[in-house]
Amino acid sequence: MSQLTLVQAVQDALRCALAADEHIVLLGEDVGRNGGVFRATEGLQEQFGAERVVDTPLSESGILGASVGLAANGMRPVPEIQFLGFIYPGFQQVVAHIARMRWRSQGRYSLPLVVRAPFGGRIRAPEMHSESTETYFIHTPGLTVVVPSNPYDAKGLLLASIESPDPVIFLEPMRIYRAFRTEVPEEYYTLPLGKAAVVKEGKDVTVVAWGTLVRETLEVIRQLEREQGWSIELLDLRTLSPWDEEAVLNSVRKTGRAVVVQESVLQLGLAAEIAARVGEECLLDLEAPVVRVSSWDVPPPLFQLEDWHAPTAQRIENGIGRVMTF
Repeated sequence: MSQLTLVQAVQDALRCALAADEHIVLLGEDVGRNGGVFRATEGLQEQFGAERVVDTPLSESGILGASVGLAANGMRPVPEIQFLGFIYPGFQQVVAHIARMRWRSQGRYSLPLVVRAPFGGRIRAPEMHSESTETYFIHTPGLTVVVPSNPYDAKGLLLASIESPDPVIFLEPMRIYRAFRTEVPEEYYTLPLGKAAVVKEGKDVTVVAWGTLVRETLEVIRQLEREQGWSIELLDLRTLSPWDEEAVLNSVRKTGRAVVVQESVLQLGLAAEIAARVGEECLLDLEAPVVRVSSWDVPPPLFQLEDWHAPTAQRIENGIGRVMTF
């Protein structure tokens, strides 16, 4: 076991994948000689060569378009988009080609590729660097969307994504890239896609979160349990599409209350879909309306307002308090 940060776990997963399968190739802006803007690919070009860890021009459409061609012809590309907010010039490649190839070809072609992108805010970055627009990809049939919340999950989920026969959008919460370390096995291992993790069991209320907000929500939960005596269950979705409906609905049937915490804006976020499904399937089990805690419906602001824009500990606490005192 090694004590790794989340970005180190991503790097370790990529190293394991490159060593295990000669068809895997990494490509993106500065991923080779410079090791990526966050150093997630540092040292990999030296170890595996410039033909497998490829520095590309500054063209997101080109990076993703080249990945389509590679994947359709037997390779397993792992393109990196430096920040999720930079993917918009390549968005057509994602929704018109990457997501549709199996459908368009009636199953003759699949695109086994993984698009990696750091996402999320509160890192004091300029405009377009702090996007939490995972809903675009969740809404697009044909894509699997994965978000790890800790180093152990990051390695196992990334390797599982690379093994997938279909395209995966792998979003890495950059605010916790180096925030903490956990034990990560040195060997190759995978975690199942589409399965949520029970971070903490409870019986009074179900809280669903993913990415950066899992750790922050857990801190709020522990404080509330000490102060209020509530028993709170926390689920980490890990895969946002397809999300683990069975785990969420079973938990809500047990607790009778639900809170969903997301960093994306409120309108039409994944929290809305979860709330709707809970309402459809668990109405007679509910003791209170489902509460959503999210960012405000405005673009991510710059530095002084950044922390206030995202779900704060106080807003998460207020959301749990609303369902518990309804």
